Amino acid sequence: MNQTKSSGCACGGSVTILLPCSGAADTGEIADRAARKFAQGGCAGMFCLAGVGANISGFIASAKGADRLLVLDGCNLDCARKTLAEKGITANIIHLRVTDMGFVKGKSPATAEHVDTVVAELGKKLTASL
Repeated sequence: MNQTKSSGCACGGSVTILLPCSGAADTGEIADRAARKFAQGGCAGMFCLAGVGANISGFIASAKGADRLLVLDGCNLDCARKTLAEKGITANIIHLRVTDMGFVKGKSPATAEHVDTVVAELGKKLTASL
């Protein structure tokens, strides 16, 4: 459980956690790699979606207590968003879907360029939510 209180970004020091899909498809890999790269910038902390899905109370409480949840899904199955909803976590969610950005599941390799495109969109989404 890594939460980052950021002082070096526009989020104003609030707790923003990042919950990516890490699916086996290329779009899931893009989501995971983009989330990790975005987290390195300090505006959000990576968080374990599997811990939420496993019903670990501390993970669920931390997710519910975050100021913002950046939820990044690889495709329209929305596994990350649905995992949170199943645990009653629906507030303060900023949702982004990789396939909504023009990437096609099974035809979009997880290149640095694709990852950077998603990282940039995460930044836009977070900034728009402030």
